[in-house]
Amino acid sequence: MKKRIAIFASGSGSNAQKIMEHFKRSTEAEVVLVLTNNAQAYVLQRADNFEIPSHIFTRHEFYDTDDIIRMLKTLQVDLIVLAGFLWLVPQTLLAAFPNKIINLHPALLPKYGGKGMYGDNVHKAVLEAGEEESGITIHFANAQFDEGEIIHQSKFKIELGDNLEMVKFKVQQLEHLHFPKVIENLLKKMKS
Repeated sequence: MKKRIAIFASGSGSNAQKIMEHFKRSTEAEVVLVLTNNAQAYVLQRADNFEIPSHIFTRHEFYDTDDIIRMLKTLQVDLIVLAGFLWLVPQTLLAAFPNKIINLHPALLPKYGGKGMYGDNVHKAVLEAGEEESGITIHFANAQFDEGEIIHQSKFKIELGDNLEMVKFKVQQLEHLHFPKVIENLLKKMKS
């Protein structure tokens, strides 16, 4: 039986798309649901393009009910992937899926993580600090932003003259290259 993936995203969903593309023809795993807290998120269109069901939820539904957990359990989800999802995962969801929720962070943790550290905020902080390299971190989600156990990191050199757009581009290249493969490897290690 194929492993089942649910993706949470809050925005455009370019990483969600790469994951959907990667597993579209896989005999090992499939994306069964895309969830978002943003009714305007372009990730909904991307899910629709792949004929993958989606669900828009409210803050109340996510934090104050077990609706999302029930939905994921009903779909027999094996792995939850946070791909540009901006809310902290509630303890109830972490407890229902222990070591089965992973997040992608657009910097080399433990630096440049935490509340408010997403998107351009991260890249600006990296550039302002004069860092010589940046990259991506894929880690397990826990009750704090960006503090879970690290699964994978990839990095690149920040060249003289690299601006915000260039750093963002280099990070996205690493995300698109590594995130689907790391997910695939994690799923292979999971017990059936």
